[in-house]
Amino acid sequence: MVIRTLVLGVAAALLSACAVGPDYVRPTLATPDAFAHAGETAAVANAATETASPQADVEFWRGFNDAMLTQLVEDALSANHDLRIALSRYDRANALLRGAKFDRFPTLTASANAQDARSSSDQLPGVAREARDNESYSAGVNASWELDVWGRVRRNVEAQRADTWASAADLQALQVTIVGEVASGYVELRGLQERLRVARENADNQRETLRLVDARFSAGRGTEFDTSRARAQLEATLSRVPALEAQVAVAMHRLAVLTGRTPDALIAQLEPQQPLPALPALLDAGTPGDLLRRRPDVAAAEHRLHASTARIGVATADLFPRFTLGGLIGSQAIDSSALFERASETRLVALGIDWSFLDIGRVRARIAASDADAAGELARYQQTVLLALEDAENALVRYGRARIEDGHLERAAVDSAKAAQLARVRYEAGAADLFEVLDAERTRLQAQDAFADGRTRSVTGAVALYKALAGGWSSRVPLREDVASR
Repeated sequence: MVIRTLVLGVAAALLSACAVGPDYVRPTLATPDAFAHAGETAAVANAATETASPQADVEFWRGFNDAMLTQLVEDALSANHDLRIALSRYDRANALLRGAKFDRFPTLTASANAQDARSSSDQLPGVAREARDNESYSAGVNASWELDVWGRVRRNVEAQRADTWASAADLQALQVTIVGEVASGYVELRGLQERLRVARENADNQRETLRLVDARFSAGRGTEFDTSRARAQLEATLSRVPALEAQVAVAMHRLAVLTGRTPDALIAQLEPQQPLPALPALLDAGTPGDLLRRRPDVAAAEHRLHASTARIGVATADLFPRFTLGGLIGSQAIDSSALFERASETRLVALGIDWSFLDIGRVRARIAASDADAAGELARYQQTVLLALEDAENALVRYGRARIEDGHLERAAVDSAKAAQLARVRYEAGAADLFEVLDAERTRLQAQDAFADGRTRSVTGAVALYKALAGGWSSRVPLREDVASR
């Protein structure tokens, strides 16, 4: 009857229980209806007769149609050590969530004890030795259960689940960062190789010019001054080569480490020059609201705000008494053969109350600290949203302007090459002096180098735009059952 009464009382208390503390409500933020620079990419798309894709592609790197880039990205997603560290944090958060869920149920422990003791003759004077021997045996199952009347346990589970979601979003955000870094690094490598090719090709042309000047000087139709100027320009061009070679090597080392390899592991694969990846079809940036729903860093900030809000409830629950139901079912006997007989049965049912009302100052201080944490996380969330919008706007305008700049640089490179060729023809015909040839060759080198650099910035701008939009990344992290279940 006692047990039945307690169970009914506990059930009634739990049915009427409430979770103290504020319920989480997603903050509402005023965001613009459209990006200020969304027209930048649209104008370029119309000018280039390109078709914009309807949304950010989760595997955007495939749009560059470069098998090597695709392989590097996949290798990084599977072997990058920063991602492995983030995954371990995610697994740890899941383990803590499982532990928090167990607090909703009784804790059961089992114990057993066998004792053979003899008291000394000084303790029991005049008692025979056999009478001073004492044996005892016991076995039992203990249960303790915190009755979650005020929702302390539920709020703690809620906070830990939000923390786990935040860890998942952190992993997604890091994947976006790593893929963006691999893609940008690969594009920069191919751009540097193109600039290196331009420098070497121009050096070959200037070597030919020097040979022509030397021949004219040997024939008595030139001067030593012309020879010195031609040689100086050749040496200046050759001086570009070592610096570019060093940058190429550094880029290859970085890509190897990003994919979980030693710095020298990819040199043989990446050293052969390949053209810059082709620009993919332009994407529709969508709306700022779409962006905020896709960005994993925004999701992580929101989940941490949720967790800090739930922890206010955990702290607030200490204002109220904490009820604990305990129980014991066991057996005690002085002989092992009688241990589980009916006469040896023991049991205990207890209801404990723990209330820190005499320490209310510390409790209210902890509540105030939790309130401050929640206010800080709200500010962090709002700042993350603003930074995400800024990131997208910057990527849009940079990419759009880079494409326009790229068009001008391409035409300048073509015209400068034509001018250099004409200048040499005029020089050989005696219609122009050496200065015009050297100036035209210098201009060609600068224009072609600038075009290679500009095209690289156009492609890296496309990568930055995809990275800023972060579309579809939730599908890259398989959520554990502990997180997904409610």
